[in-house]
Amino acid sequence: MRHKGGFPWKSFLKSVAVIAIPVALQNLLTTTGSMVDTMMIAPLGENAVGALGLCAQFTSLMFSCYWGFVGGGMLFFSQYWGAKDDDGIDRSYGITFTCMMVPGLLFCLMALLAPETVMRIYTDKASIQAIGISYLKIVGFAYPLQVWSMSMSALLRSTERVRVPLYAAIASVGTNIFLNWVFIYGHFGVPAMGVRGAALATVCAAAINAGAILVFALITKYPYLFHFNHHFKWNKFFLSEYFRKCFPIICNELLIGIGNMIISIVLGRQSEEAIAAVAVFRMLEGLVIGFLAGFPHASPVLLISCIAAVVRVLTWVQTDTYRAAGDAAYGTILEIVFMYAMLLPCVTLTGLYFKLPILTVFACCYIDEPIRFVLMQVHLYSGKWIKPVTDVGRAAMPAFFEKLAKKRAAEE
Repeated sequence: MRHKGGFPWKSFLKSVAVIAIPVALQNLLTTTGSMVDTMMIAPLGENAVGALGLCAQFTSLMFSCYWGFVGGGMLFFSQYWGAKDDDGIDRSYGITFTCMMVPGLLFCLMALLAPETVMRIYTDKASIQAIGISYLKIVGFAYPLQVWSMSMSALLRSTERVRVPLYAAIASVGTNIFLNWVFIYGHFGVPAMGVRGAALATVCAAAINAGAILVFALITKYPYLFHFNHHFKWNKFFLSEYFRKCFPIICNELLIGIGNMIISIVLGRQSEEAIAAVAVFRMLEGLVIGFLAGFPHASPVLLISCIAAVVRVLTWVQTDTYRAAGDAAYGTILEIVFMYAMLLPCVTLTGLYFKLPILTVFACCYIDEPIRFVLMQVHLYSGKWIKPVTDVGRAAMPAFFEKLAKKRAAEE
Protein backbone atom coordinates (compact mmCIF):
# COMPACT_ATOMS: atom_id res chain seq x y z
CA MET A 1 0.00 0.00 0.00
CA ARG A 2 2.96 2.34 0.44
CA HIS A 3 3.30 2.36 -3.36
CA LYS A 4 -0.38 3.07 -3.86
CA GLY A 5 0.16 6.70 -4.86
CA GLY A 6 2.38 5.72 -7.76
CA PHE A 7 -0.18 3.44 -9.39
CA PRO A 8 -2.43 4.99 -12.06
CA TRP A 9 -5.66 3.84 -10.43
CA LYS A 10 -7.91 6.17 -12.44
CA SER A 11 -6.79 4.94 -15.86
CA PHE A 12 -6.63 1.34 -14.61
CA LEU A 13 -10.19 1.37 -13.29
CA LYS A 14 -11.39 3.06 -16.47
CA SER A 15 -9.80 0.32 -18.58
CA VAL A 16 -11.28 -2.38 -16.37
CA ALA A 17 -14.74 -0.82 -16.55
CA VAL A 18 -14.65 -0.63 -20.35
CA ILE A 19 -14.14 -4.41 -20.48
CA ALA A 20 -15.90 -5.59 -17.33
CA ILE A 21 -19.20 -3.71 -17.57
CA PRO A 22 -20.27 -5.12 -20.98
CA VAL A 23 -19.24 -8.62 -19.87
CA ALA A 24 -21.19 -8.25 -16.62
CA LEU A 25 -24.22 -6.97 -18.53
CA GLN A 26 -24.04 -9.92 -20.91
CA ASN A 27 -23.93 -12.35 -17.99
CA LEU A 28 -26.81 -10.52 -16.35
CA LEU A 29 -28.90 -10.70 -19.53
CA THR A 30 -28.26 -14.41 -19.86
CA THR A 31 -29.22 -15.01 -16.23
CA THR A 32 -32.31 -12.85 -16.62
CA GLY A 33 -33.36 -14.91 -19.62
CA SER A 34 -33.11 -18.10 -17.57
CA MET A 35 -35.07 -16.50 -14.75
CA VAL A 36 -37.84 -15.49 -17.15
CA ASP A 37 -37.95 -19.07 -18.52
CA THR A 38 -38.51 -20.42 -15.02
CA MET A 39 -41.07 -17.75 -14.15
CA MET A 40 -43.05 -18.32 -17.35
CA ILE A 41 -43.05 -22.10 -16.90
CA ALA A 42 -44.04 -21.87 -13.21
CA PRO A 43 -47.83 -21.64 -13.85
CA LEU A 44 -47.62 -25.08 -15.52
CA GLY A 45 -46.85 -26.66 -12.15
CA GLU A 46 -43.97 -27.77 -9.93
CA ASN A 47 -43.25 -30.86 -12.06
CA ALA A 48 -42.62 -28.66 -15.10
CA VAL A 49 -40.31 -26.41 -13.10
CA GLY A 50 -38.48 -29.41 -11.66
CA ALA A 51 -38.09 -31.03 -15.09
CA LEU A 52 -36.61 -27.89 -16.63
CA GLY A 53 -34.29 -27.55 -13.65
CA LEU A 54 -32.93 -31.06 -14.16
CA CYS A 55 -32.61 -30.49 -17.91
CA ALA A 56 -30.62 -27.37 -17.06
CA GLN A 57 -28.25 -29.56 -15.05
CA PHE A 58 -27.75 -31.74 -18.13
CA THR A 59 -26.95 -28.59 -20.08
CA SER A 60 -24.53 -27.59 -17.33
CA LEU A 61 -22.75 -30.92 -17.73
CA MET A 62 -22.27 -30.11 -21.42
CA PHE A 63 -20.98 -26.71 -20.34
CA SER A 64 -18.44 -28.41 -18.08
CA CYS A 65 -17.28 -30.66 -20.92
CA TYR A 66 -16.43 -27.78 -23.24
CA TRP A 67 -15.63 -25.00 -20.78
CA GLY A 68 -12.14 -26.37 -20.21
CA PHE A 69 -11.39 -25.52 -23.83
CA VAL A 70 -12.92 -22.06 -23.38
CA GLY A 71 -10.64 -21.41 -20.41
CA GLY A 72 -7.61 -22.78 -22.21
CA GLY A 73 -8.48 -20.96 -25.41
CA MET A 74 -8.86 -17.62 -23.63
CA LEU A 75 -5.46 -18.17 -22.04
CA PHE A 76 -3.94 -18.29 -25.54
CA PHE A 77 -6.24 -15.67 -27.11
CA SER A 78 -5.43 -13.02 -24.51
CA GLN A 79 -1.70 -13.64 -24.43
CA TYR A 80 -1.35 -13.77 -28.22
CA TRP A 81 -3.46 -10.61 -28.40
CA GLY A 82 -1.07 -8.89 -26.01
CA ALA A 83 1.89 -10.08 -28.09
CA LYS A 84 0.14 -8.93 -31.33
CA ASP A 85 0.46 -12.43 -32.78
CA ASP A 86 -2.40 -12.76 -35.27
CA ASP A 87 -1.34 -16.20 -36.44
CA GLY A 88 -1.35 -17.47 -32.86
CA ILE A 89 -4.87 -16.14 -32.32
CA ASP A 90 -6.13 -17.79 -35.52
CA ARG A 91 -4.66 -21.18 -34.69
CA SER A 92 -5.85 -21.01 -31.08
CA TYR A 93 -9.39 -20.24 -32.16
CA GLY A 94 -9.43 -23.03 -34.72
CA ILE A 95 -8.44 -25.73 -32.26
CA THR A 96 -10.62 -24.29 -29.48
CA PHE A 97 -13.70 -24.25 -31.72
CA THR A 98 -13.04 -27.80 -32.92
CA CYS A 99 -12.59 -29.20 -29.41
CA MET A 100 -15.64 -27.36 -28.08
CA MET A 101 -17.90 -28.57 -30.85
CA VAL A 102 -17.22 -32.26 -30.05
CA PRO A 103 -19.14 -32.26 -26.72
CA GLY A 104 -21.70 -29.88 -28.23
CA LEU A 105 -22.59 -32.39 -30.94
CA LEU A 106 -22.39 -35.34 -28.54
CA PHE A 107 -24.87 -33.80 -26.09
CA CYS A 108 -27.09 -32.81 -29.00
CA LEU A 109 -27.28 -36.46 -30.07
CA MET A 110 -27.91 -37.63 -26.50
CA ALA A 111 -30.78 -35.16 -26.08
CA LEU A 112 -32.35 -36.04 -29.43
CA LEU A 113 -31.81 -39.81 -29.49
CA ALA A 114 -31.72 -40.89 -25.82
CA PRO A 115 -33.66 -38.35 -23.70
CA GLU A 116 -35.29 -41.17 -21.72
CA THR A 117 -31.90 -42.38 -20.50
CA VAL A 118 -30.84 -38.85 -19.59
CA MET A 119 -33.92 -38.21 -17.48
CA ARG A 120 -33.74 -41.60 -15.75
CA ILE A 121 -30.24 -40.70 -14.62
CA TYR A 122 -31.32 -37.42 -13.08
CA THR A 123 -34.56 -38.43 -11.35
CA ASP A 124 -36.70 -41.43 -10.45
CA LYS A 125 -39.97 -39.47 -10.73
CA ALA A 126 -41.87 -40.69 -13.83
CA SER A 127 -43.98 -37.54 -14.14
CA ILE A 128 -40.90 -35.30 -14.18
CA GLN A 129 -39.12 -37.66 -16.59
CA ALA A 130 -41.93 -37.38 -19.15
CA ILE A 131 -41.84 -33.59 -19.16
CA GLY A 132 -38.06 -33.50 -19.37
CA ILE A 133 -38.04 -35.92 -22.32
CA SER A 134 -40.36 -33.71 -24.35
CA TYR A 135 -38.13 -30.73 -23.60
CA LEU A 136 -34.83 -32.40 -24.47
CA LYS A 137 -36.10 -33.69 -27.83
CA ILE A 138 -36.32 -30.09 -29.01
CA VAL A 139 -33.73 -28.17 -27.01
CA GLY A 140 -30.97 -30.53 -28.16
CA PHE A 141 -30.86 -28.62 -31.46
CA ALA A 142 -29.74 -25.53 -29.54
CA TYR A 143 -26.60 -27.12 -28.10
CA PRO A 144 -24.25 -26.81 -31.12
CA LEU A 145 -25.46 -23.25 -31.68
CA GLN A 146 -24.80 -22.35 -28.04
CA VAL A 147 -21.31 -23.85 -28.21
CA TRP A 148 -20.56 -21.94 -31.41
CA SER A 149 -21.72 -18.67 -29.84
CA MET A 150 -19.63 -19.32 -26.74
CA SER A 151 -16.48 -19.96 -28.79
CA MET A 152 -16.95 -16.70 -30.70
CA SER A 153 -17.76 -14.76 -27.52
CA ALA A 154 -14.64 -16.07 -25.79
CA LEU A 155 -12.46 -14.92 -28.69
CA LEU A 156 -14.13 -11.51 -28.87
CA ARG A 157 -13.85 -10.93 -25.13
CA SER A 158 -10.18 -11.89 -25.08
CA THR A 159 -9.38 -9.43 -27.86
CA GLU A 160 -11.19 -6.45 -26.32
CA ARG A 161 -14.34 -6.70 -28.44
CA VAL A 162 -16.72 -7.09 -25.52
CA ARG A 163 -19.61 -5.11 -26.98
CA VAL A 164 -20.34 -7.56 -29.78
CA PRO A 165 -21.27 -10.46 -27.43
CA LEU A 166 -23.31 -7.97 -25.38
CA TYR A 167 -25.39 -6.85 -28.36
CA ALA A 168 -25.88 -10.47 -29.40
CA ALA A 169 -27.00 -11.35 -25.87
CA ILE A 170 -29.55 -8.52 -25.91
CA ALA A 171 -30.99 -9.81 -29.19
CA SER A 172 -30.96 -13.42 -27.96
CA VAL A 173 -32.59 -12.77 -24.59
CA GLY A 174 -35.24 -10.52 -26.12
CA THR A 175 -36.05 -13.22 -28.66
CA ASN A 176 -36.21 -15.88 -25.95
CA ILE A 177 -38.58 -13.89 -23.76
CA PHE A 178 -40.93 -13.00 -26.61
CA LEU A 179 -41.02 -16.49 -28.12
CA ASN A 180 -41.53 -18.05 -24.68
CA TRP A 181 -44.69 -15.98 -24.40
CA VAL A 182 -45.78 -16.99 -27.89
CA PHE A 183 -44.95 -20.70 -27.80
CA ILE A 184 -45.61 -21.70 -24.18
CA TYR A 185 -49.13 -20.33 -23.92
CA GLY A 186 -50.05 -19.92 -27.58
CA HIS A 187 -50.41 -16.49 -29.17
CA PHE A 188 -50.75 -15.15 -32.72
CA GLY A 189 -52.48 -18.34 -33.75
CA VAL A 190 -49.68 -20.59 -32.46
CA PRO A 191 -50.94 -23.56 -30.39
CA ALA A 192 -49.93 -23.64 -26.73
CA MET A 193 -46.89 -25.94 -26.50
CA GLY A 194 -46.01 -25.78 -22.79
CA VAL A 195 -42.46 -26.85 -21.99
CA ARG A 196 -41.91 -27.80 -25.63
CA GLY A 197 -42.57 -24.16 -26.46
CA ALA A 198 -39.85 -23.10 -24.02
CA ALA A 199 -37.46 -25.50 -25.74
CA LEU A 200 -38.32 -24.16 -29.19
CA ALA A 201 -37.83 -20.58 -27.98
CA THR A 202 -34.40 -21.57 -26.66
CA VAL A 203 -33.41 -23.00 -30.04
CA CYS A 204 -34.52 -19.85 -31.85
CA ALA A 205 -32.71 -17.64 -29.34
CA ALA A 206 -29.51 -19.67 -29.77
CA ALA A 207 -29.69 -19.18 -33.54
CA ILE A 208 -30.24 -15.44 -33.09
CA ASN A 209 -27.25 -15.24 -30.73
CA ALA A 210 -24.86 -16.92 -33.17
CA GLY A 211 -26.22 -14.99 -36.14
CA ALA A 212 -26.02 -11.66 -34.34
CA ILE A 213 -22.39 -12.21 -33.38
CA LEU A 214 -21.49 -12.96 -36.99
CA VAL A 215 -23.39 -9.92 -38.28
CA PHE A 216 -21.88 -7.55 -35.72
CA ALA A 217 -18.42 -9.00 -36.39
CA LEU A 218 -18.87 -8.33 -40.10
CA ILE A 219 -20.11 -4.80 -39.47
CA THR A 220 -17.18 -3.98 -37.19
CA LYS A 221 -14.76 -5.70 -39.59
CA TYR A 222 -13.47 -8.08 -36.95
CA PRO A 223 -10.98 -10.38 -38.73
CA TYR A 224 -10.25 -13.46 -36.65
CA LEU A 225 -13.61 -15.22 -36.96
CA PHE A 226 -13.26 -15.30 -40.73
CA HIS A 227 -9.64 -16.41 -41.16
CA PHE A 228 -10.81 -19.89 -42.12
CA ASN A 229 -7.61 -20.80 -43.96
CA HIS A 230 -5.54 -20.08 -40.87
CA HIS A 231 -7.72 -21.71 -38.19
CA PHE A 232 -6.39 -25.20 -38.82
CA LYS A 233 -2.69 -24.56 -39.41
CA TRP A 234 -1.53 -26.55 -36.42
CA ASN A 235 1.84 -28.14 -35.84
CA LYS A 236 3.07 -30.65 -33.31
CA PHE A 237 4.67 -28.07 -31.02
CA PHE A 238 1.56 -25.87 -30.95
CA LEU A 239 -0.78 -28.79 -30.26
CA SER A 240 1.47 -30.03 -27.48
CA GLU A 241 1.63 -26.58 -25.86
CA TYR A 242 -2.13 -26.06 -26.23
CA PHE A 243 -3.19 -29.35 -24.67
CA ARG A 244 -0.53 -29.14 -21.98
CA LYS A 245 -1.99 -25.84 -20.81
CA CYS A 246 -5.63 -26.86 -21.36
CA PHE A 247 -5.41 -30.31 -19.76
CA PRO A 248 -5.66 -29.15 -16.11
CA ILE A 249 -8.57 -26.85 -16.98
CA ILE A 250 -10.33 -29.62 -18.93
CA CYS A 251 -9.89 -32.03 -16.03
CA ASN A 252 -11.12 -29.41 -13.58
CA GLU A 253 -14.29 -28.56 -15.48
CA LEU A 254 -15.07 -32.16 -16.40
CA LEU A 255 -14.60 -33.56 -12.92
CA ILE A 256 -16.48 -30.67 -11.34
CA GLY A 257 -19.26 -31.24 -13.87
CA ILE A 258 -19.43 -34.91 -12.92
CA GLY A 259 -19.47 -33.95 -9.25
CA ASN A 260 -22.31 -31.50 -9.83
CA MET A 261 -24.17 -34.22 -11.75
CA ILE A 262 -23.88 -36.50 -8.72
CA ILE A 263 -25.28 -33.71 -6.56
CA SER A 264 -28.15 -33.26 -9.04
CA ILE A 265 -28.84 -37.01 -8.97
CA VAL A 266 -29.07 -36.88 -5.16
CA LEU A 267 -31.36 -33.84 -5.25
CA GLY A 268 -33.40 -35.39 -8.08
CA ARG A 269 -34.36 -38.23 -5.77
CA GLN A 270 -35.94 -35.99 -3.18
CA SER A 271 -39.64 -35.07 -3.25
CA GLU A 272 -41.24 -33.35 -6.25
CA GLU A 273 -41.61 -30.20 -4.17
CA ALA A 274 -37.92 -30.22 -3.26
CA ILE A 275 -36.88 -30.79 -6.88
CA ALA A 276 -38.93 -27.81 -8.02
CA ALA A 277 -37.64 -25.67 -5.16
CA VAL A 278 -34.02 -26.47 -5.97
CA ALA A 279 -34.65 -25.61 -9.64
CA VAL A 280 -35.87 -22.16 -8.59
CA PHE A 281 -32.97 -21.76 -6.17
CA ARG A 282 -30.44 -22.65 -8.87
CA MET A 283 -31.91 -19.97 -11.09
CA LEU A 284 -31.77 -17.40 -8.29
CA GLU A 285 -28.24 -18.51 -7.41
CA GLY A 286 -27.07 -17.46 -10.85
CA LEU A 287 -28.79 -14.12 -10.42
CA VAL A 288 -27.16 -13.65 -7.00
CA ILE A 289 -23.71 -14.38 -8.37
CA GLY A 290 -24.32 -12.07 -11.32
CA PHE A 291 -25.28 -9.17 -9.05
CA LEU A 292 -22.90 -10.03 -6.16
CA ALA A 293 -25.88 -9.39 -3.95
CA GLY A 294 -28.68 -11.42 -2.47
CA PHE A 295 -32.33 -11.88 -1.78
CA PRO A 296 -32.18 -12.88 1.89
CA HIS A 297 -35.90 -12.46 2.49
CA ALA A 298 -36.97 -14.92 -0.19
CA SER A 299 -36.28 -18.17 1.67
CA PRO A 300 -33.68 -19.85 3.93
CA VAL A 301 -32.07 -21.67 0.94
CA LEU A 302 -31.54 -18.47 -0.94
CA LEU A 303 -29.98 -17.11 2.15
CA ILE A 304 -27.49 -19.98 2.05
CA SER A 305 -26.61 -19.12 -1.53
CA CYS A 306 -26.12 -15.43 -0.68
CA ILE A 307 -23.66 -16.24 2.08
CA ALA A 308 -21.58 -18.41 -0.22
CA ALA A 309 -21.96 -16.30 -3.37
CA VAL A 310 -19.38 -13.61 -2.61
CA VAL A 311 -16.71 -16.12 -1.57
CA ARG A 312 -17.48 -18.29 -4.61
CA VAL A 313 -17.24 -15.39 -7.04
CA LEU A 314 -13.94 -14.19 -5.58
CA THR A 315 -12.54 -17.71 -5.90
CA TRP A 316 -13.70 -17.91 -9.52
CA VAL A 317 -12.10 -14.54 -10.30
CA GLN A 318 -8.77 -15.67 -8.91
CA THR A 319 -8.95 -19.02 -10.72
CA ASP A 320 -9.60 -17.29 -14.05
CA THR A 321 -6.80 -14.81 -13.32
CA TYR A 322 -4.37 -17.66 -12.73
CA ARG A 323 -5.48 -19.36 -15.93
CA ALA A 324 -5.10 -16.20 -18.01
CA ALA A 325 -1.57 -15.86 -16.63
CA GLY A 326 -0.73 -19.44 -17.62
CA ASP A 327 -1.26 -21.34 -14.35
CA ALA A 328 -4.04 -23.79 -15.14
CA ALA A 329 -3.22 -26.32 -12.41
CA TYR A 330 -3.53 -24.74 -8.96
CA GLY A 331 -7.23 -23.88 -8.97
CA THR A 332 -7.96 -27.20 -10.64
CA ILE A 333 -6.23 -29.25 -7.95
CA LEU A 334 -7.95 -27.37 -5.14
CA GLU A 335 -11.41 -27.61 -6.63
CA ILE A 336 -11.22 -31.29 -7.55
CA VAL A 337 -9.70 -32.38 -4.23
CA PHE A 338 -12.29 -30.54 -2.15
CA MET A 339 -15.16 -31.59 -4.43
CA TYR A 340 -14.44 -35.32 -4.16
CA ALA A 341 -12.90 -35.48 -0.67
CA MET A 342 -15.33 -33.19 1.15
CA LEU A 343 -18.32 -31.87 -0.77
CA LEU A 344 -19.62 -35.01 -2.51
CA PRO A 345 -19.35 -37.27 0.56
CA CYS A 346 -21.23 -34.69 2.66
CA VAL A 347 -24.01 -34.19 0.10
CA THR A 348 -24.41 -37.91 -0.59
CA LEU A 349 -24.47 -38.91 3.07
CA THR A 350 -26.87 -36.16 4.14
CA GLY A 351 -29.18 -36.62 1.15
CA LEU A 352 -29.30 -40.39 0.57
CA TYR A 353 -28.02 -42.09 3.73
CA PHE A 354 -29.14 -39.91 6.63
CA LYS A 355 -32.03 -38.38 4.62
CA LEU A 356 -31.67 -35.02 6.35
CA PRO A 357 -33.85 -31.99 5.47
CA ILE A 358 -33.26 -30.37 2.08
CA LEU A 359 -31.83 -27.23 3.71
CA THR A 360 -29.01 -29.26 5.26
CA VAL A 361 -28.28 -31.06 2.00
CA PHE A 362 -28.26 -27.80 0.06
CA ALA A 363 -25.94 -26.13 2.58
CA CYS A 364 -23.42 -28.93 2.10
CA CYS A 365 -23.09 -27.90 -1.56
CA TYR A 366 -21.01 -24.92 -0.37
CA ILE A 367 -19.09 -26.43 2.51
CA ASP A 368 -15.67 -26.20 0.81
CA GLU A 369 -15.80 -22.56 -0.36
CA PRO A 370 -14.22 -20.75 2.66
CA ILE A 371 -11.27 -23.16 2.90
CA ARG A 372 -10.45 -22.91 -0.81
CA PHE A 373 -10.69 -19.13 -0.65
CA VAL A 374 -7.99 -18.91 2.04
CA LEU A 375 -5.67 -21.22 0.09
CA MET A 376 -6.19 -19.15 -3.07
CA GLN A 377 -4.96 -16.04 -1.24
CA VAL A 378 -1.74 -17.76 -0.26
CA HIS A 379 -1.10 -18.70 -3.90
CA LEU A 380 -1.94 -15.19 -5.08
CA TYR A 381 0.81 -13.56 -3.07
CA SER A 382 3.39 -16.17 -4.06
CA GLY A 383 3.52 -14.92 -7.67
CA LYS A 384 4.02 -18.48 -8.92
CA TRP A 385 0.87 -18.32 -11.07
CA ILE A 386 2.47 -16.09 -13.74
CA LYS A 387 3.48 -18.49 -16.55
CA PRO A 388 3.45 -16.90 -20.05
CA VAL A 389 2.94 -18.95 -23.22
CA THR A 390 4.28 -16.35 -25.69
CA ASP A 391 7.95 -15.69 -26.45
CA VAL A 392 7.54 -12.05 -25.48
CA GLY A 393 6.11 -13.01 -22.11
CA ARG A 394 8.78 -15.60 -21.37
CA ALA A 395 11.53 -13.12 -22.19
CA ALA A 396 10.12 -10.61 -19.70
CA MET A 397 9.87 -13.04 -16.78
CA PRO A 398 13.43 -12.78 -15.32
CA ALA A 399 13.21 -8.98 -15.07
CA PHE A 400 9.72 -9.21 -13.57
CA PHE A 401 10.69 -11.61 -10.80
CA GLU A 402 13.85 -9.65 -10.07
CA LYS A 403 11.78 -6.49 -9.63
CA LEU A 404 9.26 -8.37 -7.48
CA ALA A 405 12.03 -9.73 -5.24
CA LYS A 406 13.49 -6.27 -4.74
CA LYS A 407 10.08 -4.84 -3.84
CA ARG A 408 9.43 -7.54 -1.27
CA ALA A 409 12.89 -7.10 0.23
CA ALA A 410 12.28 -3.36 0.59
CA GLU A 411 8.91 -3.93 2.24
CA GLU A 412 10.41 -6.39 4.73
